[in-house]
Amino acid sequence: MKFVIGHFNSGVSIPASEVYAENGIFQITPASTNPNFTERGLWNTFRTCGRDDQQGAVAGKYIADNFKDAKVAVVHDKTPYGQGLADETKKAMNGLGITEALYEGITPGEKDYSALIAKMKEAGVSIVYFGGLHTEAGLILRQMADQGLKATLMSGDGITSNELASIAGDAVNGTLMTFPPDPRNNPNAADAVKKFRDAGFEPEAYTLYSYAALQIIAEAAKAAGSNDPQTVAETAKAKGPFKTVIGDIGFDSKGDITRPDYTMYTWQKGADGKYTYLENK
Repeated sequence: MKFVIGHFNSGVSIPASEVYAENGIFQITPASTNPNFTERGLWNTFRTCGRDDQQGAVAGKYIADNFKDAKVAVVHDKTPYGQGLADETKKAMNGLGITEALYEGITPGEKDYSALIAKMKEAGVSIVYFGGLHTEAGLILRQMADQGLKATLMSGDGITSNELASIAGDAVNGTLMTFPPDPRNNPNAADAVKKFRDAGFEPEAYTLYSYAALQIIAEAAKAAGSNDPQTVAETAKAKGPFKTVIGDIGFDSKGDITRPDYTMYTWQKGADGKYTYLENK
C-alpha cells in the first residue's frame, strides 16, 4: 500500500497519519478539516477540503452579521472535528462581540437530548451552533421541534448529507450549514457527475472531493515520473495546481489547499419536493 484516500473524521485521520508516515504511505483526506491534521510537520498529509479555522471564521461572521441580538448556544460532540469546529466558530464570533449564552458538549451516539434542550429553552436560545455530524444533528433538530424550542440550528460540513433530512424530517427546514460551493455544479465535474447519476448514485457531500484526491495522486505521480509516495508528495506541493473535478487544486508546504472557500447553505425543499441543502444567493 503506497497511497491512502481518507479518512472521513479528523479523529481518525490524525493518529492514522503518523502510522502512514512511519510506513512511507502518502495520505490525502477528502473531508478531515481539523487544522492539526496538517500542522504537525509530517511529509505525507494532504487534503482536498478546507480547514475548521477557515470554516469557523465564515460561520462566526455570519452569526455576528445576522443574529447579533440573538442568544447563541454553542454545542459540540467532543471529537477533534466537532469541538474543533465549534471552538473556531466561537472564537470568531467572540472576536466580533458575540458571547454565547451556553457552551455544551454531547456524547456521540446519544439518543435523548431532552436535558440539553431544557437548558437551551431556559437560556432563551434562538441560535444553536453545532459542531458534529448529521446523525446527532438530525436528532437534536427533531427533538427541539418536538419540545417546542423554536431555534435555528447552524452547523458545518459534517451535516452535509441528505440523511440529515431523513432523521430530522420537517424540522430540518431552515437549518444553516457551511460547505464549499457545491462541486456538483462545477463544469469540471459534469462528466463525472453524469456517470455517477447514470449508475444510480448521487455524488453529494464529499464524493467528488474523494474523486479529486485520486486525480491528484495520479497527476502528481505522472508529473514526478514515479510512484514513490515521498516523491509524489514533494511533486504535489511543487507542481500544482492540478485539474480536478472540484477545480484547480494546488498545495502549500503543509499539504493544505491554496484556495479554500466556504459559503452558507440553507436546508429547504428542492424542486423535487424533498429537503436538501441549497446555496444561499
